[in-house]
Amino acid sequence: MLKLINLGLLSGLFFSATFVLNEIMSEQGGHWFWSASLRYLFMVIFLLIIALLSDGIKQLKQLLQLFLQHAVFWIVTGSIGFGAFYALICFSADYSPGWIIAATWQFTIVASLLVLMLFGRRFPSRVWLFSTMIFFGVLLINLSQATEVSINQLLFGALPVLLAAFCYPLGNQLVWEVRQGQHKKLPKIHSPLLDKAFNKVLLMSLGSIPMWIVLGLFVQPGLPEKSQILNTALVALFSGVIATSIFIYARTKATKASELAGVDATQASEVVFAMIAGLILLNSVQINLLAICGLAFVFIGLGFFVLYQNRP
Repeated sequence: MLKLINLGLLSGLFFSATFVLNEIMSEQGGHWFWSASLRYLFMVIFLLIIALLSDGIKQLKQLLQLFLQHAVFWIVTGSIGFGAFYALICFSADYSPGWIIAATWQFTIVASLLVLMLFGRRFPSRVWLFSTMIFFGVLLINLSQATEVSINQLLFGALPVLLAAFCYPLGNQLVWEVRQGQHKKLPKIHSPLLDKAFNKVLLMSLGSIPMWIVLGLFVQPGLPEKSQILNTALVALFSGVIATSIFIYARTKATKASELAGVDATQASEVVFAMIAGLILLNSVQINLLAICGLAFVFIGLGFFVLYQNRP
């Protein structure tokens, strides 16, 4: 379990780049649609190159065939877990600074438990206690910085993120369920190609493309700036390719619902990394006693996850 927690924390480090770079792009006037959609365009490009170089053209063709065989599933999963999730995150960046988004996003810790229950997964009541501790720590961090939060920030900054907090674990759990092949209402995909986290991320990224096309036709944004294109490429690399692959790999290695909940809970570390980056790069965060207490709750909760799983 300790290894899974460490992998989750590492993914949280790279995930935090999303909040910082999105805040920078928002301040520069870039439209949220390009911040969201270009990320996945770059992700598809990066992942196709990685798959081609690591596995060859033959296996890449097999992967694309796997996508076509279950196209409806991958489109639905990619649209929920990647498309809707990240569109809502980028939309909220126009109304709230990165630390508010990062802190509010941690509601996904609780949302993940509810999603697991939706699929009939069960875990000890202590898992709820540990997750609540982490979420309480996140709330303290949020409150420590919330002296100037407006109504618009709460409505258009926080609410979309709360919705995104359900979309991301739902999309990832759908992939986990079909790989296990135990859910009667979902397809059973037993391909060894799904043993690689990179392949899962690529399939979900490809599945999100139809949603981006429809959303772009609806929103009709202006052309993106060069700086926004560069920043979304960085987000795609750090958060989309590296962080997401590490996170999905950690979830793949989890064998119990409580281990899945522990991996999902490590996303709370994004708040810490986002606060540090905001403090150093944007000077938009001030560390105070309440924030320190919040950080303590976050890491104590994660520590309990590790201790509970490693009990004899």
